[in-house]
Amino acid sequence: MTIEEAIEQKRPFSDEYQRCMVNLIFTTNSVQSIVKKHLKDYGITLQQYNVLRILKGAGKPISTSVIRKRLLDKMSDTSRIVERLVQKNLADRLVCSKDKRLVDVSISIEGLKLLDRINLQNIEVRDWFGKLGKEEVYYLNQLLDKIRM
Repeated sequence: MTIEEAIEQKRPFSDEYQRCMVNLIFTTNSVQSIVKKHLKDYGITLQQYNVLRILKGAGKPISTSVIRKRLLDKMSDTSRIVERLVQKNLADRLVCSKDKRLVDVSISIEGLKLLDRINLQNIEVRDWFGKLGKEEVYYLNQLLDKIRM
């Protein structure tokens, strides 16, 4: 389905650049909708999932400022997200060894278990991208990276 069909647009876009921008926004919203629906079954938000993945990838306790830099959604309230994860026993707060006034965050055992369960179910998202071959996904990633440079 073309973007014009998906949004029921009757008039053509002014150019391919505008069409591409609208297409990216629409596609991003579609992917986020699928992921959010999937994560709802696990009782976490997309932002919480992102923080858990950051914590797991860090492999050691990190500060909220480091988490904030790595977030996909830069508008997120990192402290609030971390607080909710701590309340759900998915993350742990630790006093920073270098500066007792600061707090580092790490993923808990429960958080790791949850990510493992979510990843087992992640086939649904892979199926969605399965419409593209591996080479097409590679080039799509290259193009998206190039846009952000």
